[in-house]
Amino acid sequence: MVDAIRELFHNDLISALFLSFIPLIELKGGIVFARGLGYNFFEAFGLSYLGSTLAVIPVFFLLKPLLKLIKLIKPIKTFADKIEGYIHEKAVDALESQKKSNRKKAVTENYIKTLCVLVFVAIPLPMTGIWMGTAIAVFLNLNFWRTALAGIIGNFIAGLIISLLAQLCITLWDITVLDYILYGMFALAVVLLVFTIIKVVSHKRKVPNSEKGE
Repeated sequence: MVDAIRELFHNDLISALFLSFIPLIELKGGIVFARGLGYNFFEAFGLSYLGSTLAVIPVFFLLKPLLKLIKLIKPIKTFADKIEGYIHEKAVDALESQKKSNRKKAVTENYIKTLCVLVFVAIPLPMTGIWMGTAIAVFLNLNFWRTALAGIIGNFIAGLIISLLAQLCITLWDITVLDYILYGMFALAVVLLVFTIIKVVSHKRKVPNSEKGE
């Protein structure tokens, strides 16, 4: 797979940057791909970190305008509403978990929101990358600089973890194992995309307790 993507762009650097920018693949896939190209630990980390972190800008500034634009198209307005509701509830759930862990601390609302996004992005699991993290920040009404700060730090932590795991795989086995891992990541990305679409389509808005009593 590494060779196929390499042939597509005819440029290793652009290939690594582009792949790390793609949703669902992002930093995790970018690091594995870059190591497979022959970049060393720091080069692979740097390229993938840069490519994935850049996603903060378009997601932050274009997410809500795009959702508003999509809502003007009647056949897919319902789907856009469901996407908005899905991301909003993820943001609320993430915020509530951070509030509980910080309930004894005298911290501001914006601090908790920023920490929430940072922790979310820092955990290198599927669906916890910079794209979803920035989307959550948008629906938490964080400003751009707080969003960028959370994304930059969180993505750095996630990148270090993935880089160390990739290095461990190379040490224990061989660099060719990264190609199989990359195939697995692409397969997982497809499954997650289908799962997310199904989840969004079947999503129902949670009714707040205040509304239940009415």
